[in-house]
Amino acid sequence: MKEFLGVIMSLIMSLSGGGYTGDVPEDSQFEVRFIDVGQADCALIKCDDETMLIDGGNREDSSLVVSVLKNNNVEYLDYVVCTHAHEDHVGGLSGALSFADAGHILAPETEADTKVYQNFVEKAKERGVKIEHPDDGDNFMLGSAQVEILGPVNEKGKDINSTSIVLRIDYGETSFLFTGDAESDEEGDIIENSGNLKATVLKVGHHGSDTSTSYQFLREVMPMYSVISVGKDNSYGHPDESIISRLEDSGTKILRTDECGDIIMTSDGKNIDVNTSK
Repeated sequence: MKEFLGVIMSLIMSLSGGGYTGDVPEDSQFEVRFIDVGQADCALIKCDDETMLIDGGNREDSSLVVSVLKNNNVEYLDYVVCTHAHEDHVGGLSGALSFADAGHILAPETEADTKVYQNFVEKAKERGVKIEHPDDGDNFMLGSAQVEILGPVNEKGKDINSTSIVLRIDYGETSFLFTGDAESDEEGDIIENSGNLKATVLKVGHHGSDTSTSYQFLREVMPMYSVISVGKDNSYGHPDESIISRLEDSGTKILRTDECGDIIMTSDGKNIDVNTSK
């Protein structure tokens, strides 16, 4: 049934020339929680009665991620997305998969010969779920929301960061773009390959590193809100001052987990409300 809906939604998107802007049911609910996992990435998306976890922070964040799942009464994840194989994205997914069952697990083809990544692979096997490698252009439904895979377009010869799964979630007239740690080369691939990148909310790439969020990419996305998942006083100097300046010049409202804690966004399909834990 989901595959059939995905085909229908692809047709709607092709006819509309971009993001899905269909009406949402009156009883529908949508929430994105950007979880404060320090210098790492993790987000829980809930739409109607379906859920998706994008990344899981570092290995030591496992208990925090599990506590968020418990507090949100999530014992089954329809989708688990490992954007790429670095520990600050995949590390806590093993803990999440130890607690919650999963329907689909998505990851790039590019793996890492590290203990945390292999733990993730083993947990997927224990759950009896085959890790899927989505192609750009793939799409599926999450409740009343449409999810489209935008990247990676090409993983060959790329740094692991630029093998990141990049996806956009469209809910009514609002949209959320998740970029993992995609750097400017992957951003360029996506610009060339995609028709419409505009999004209401941008999860800023690579914790605000100057290797990501190029001027061209930001002009294509033009977000109302930009979320940076970053640790306080981190040793990398993230977010880079040049990226903050670039975002400010674009007129987007910047929200940072090191300043806001968890960032919770709810949408009614037209407007987004923002709450923070700090």
